[in-house]
Amino acid sequence: MSTVTKPNHIGRKISRIRELKDMKQEALAQAMGTNQQAISIMENSETIEEEKLIEVAKALGVTVEAIKNFSEEGVFNYFNTFNEAVANNNFGRQDTCNFNPLDKVVELYERLVQAEKDKVEYLEKLLKAK
Repeated sequence: MSTVTKPNHIGRKISRIRELKDMKQEALAQAMGTNQQAISIMENSETIEEEKLIEVAKALGVTVEAIKNFSEEGVFNYFNTFNEAVANNNFGRQDTCNFNPLDKVVELYERLVQAEKDKVEYLEKLLKAK
């Protein structure tokens, strides 16, 4: 008995997308206004009418093209790429922090001190004017 699915088995693709979204058949059925048995039958169908596919895509929050082009390999590649980016602390960006955060804190502190000095000077002028 082979567990390999046909590449164009739309029902299986819908099932995998639903599972990856951590959604039960009952939840998908409710979102589509049908019952769990209808979802089970649909997920076991190799082909699905375009109108029904549009409805399923909307309920799953994906595009029809995402369902049609879904592949396990694509999902693994996506997550592997994402995990590598996390490990390298690089999310598709080549930029890095080009300033020292401590310098920015010191700069902010100096500006706050200067603002306080300016306030004191202003208040002293007001007192002398009275």
